[in-house]
Amino acid sequence: MKSRLPRTLFLPLLDIFTLGVWGIVLLKYWQSGELNLLIHPHYFGLIVATGLALLSIAAWKMLWLLKRWRQQTSGKSATMSAIQHLSLFPPGWSSSLLLSIAILGLIVKPKVFASDTAIQRGIMESVTVTRLQPQAFTPQSKPEERSLIDWVRTLNIYPEPDSYTGQPVKVTGFVIHPPKLSSKYLLISRFIITCCAADAYPVGLPVKLKVNKDKYPVDTWIEVEGKMITENLEGERQLTIEASSVTKIDKPDNPYNY
Repeated sequence: MKSRLPRTLFLPLLDIFTLGVWGIVLLKYWQSGELNLLIHPHYFGLIVATGLALLSIAAWKMLWLLKRWRQQTSGKSATMSAIQHLSLFPPGWSSSLLLSIAILGLIVKPKVFASDTAIQRGIMESVTVTRLQPQAFTPQSKPEERSLIDWVRTLNIYPEPDSYTGQPVKVTGFVIHPPKLSSKYLLISRFIITCCAADAYPVGLPVKLKVNKDKYPVDTWIEVEGKMITENLEGERQLTIEASSVTKIDKPDNPYNY
């Protein structure tokens, strides 16, 4: 008769399968480019190494388990007990939970943050107060070559808006409609990732339009050209883009900045 795997192998096999699937998830995110939506590029190497390590551990444990099973079936080993460890859950529950999350990771694509998240995380406060570090800022030689993030970093170093009046600007980002701004204003915004998506925060600048902001729905990606002016918004003097042209563009493959 052919020997069958004993029931005592179920939990070890579940652990091995969980390790392997998690390794595949990490490498899949890296290979597909979706890792850009979850973590800072500085940590990509660590993620890839972790994925390979999980697959290697799963393969090693599988070979070890097969070797013990063959020894048992040949009579060289009397018992083959599963490795025990402390857990708050009944045996197999924690591995089953981790495996379920990993399978969801293979099926569900990461969601890109949008205007609703930006408003929840305080986009209006970040217009004038930002967590960007000045020492990491290298200014562009021409104002029109600055990205939206460069402009916010510039303000972080020297926040007087009148210093930039009349300077040309050309930036890209997604649209936010703050409820307290009039119909002639919108915010152009980007998210910054310092470590991972959990700590991503929005930055942005007000845009003064020649038309009603409803022409540009929330979360639409736009390219704005114009010049810098100073406007009094919500009782504060703020650097504002006076738009000469607003063009709808496709959402970039990597919508975040770092």
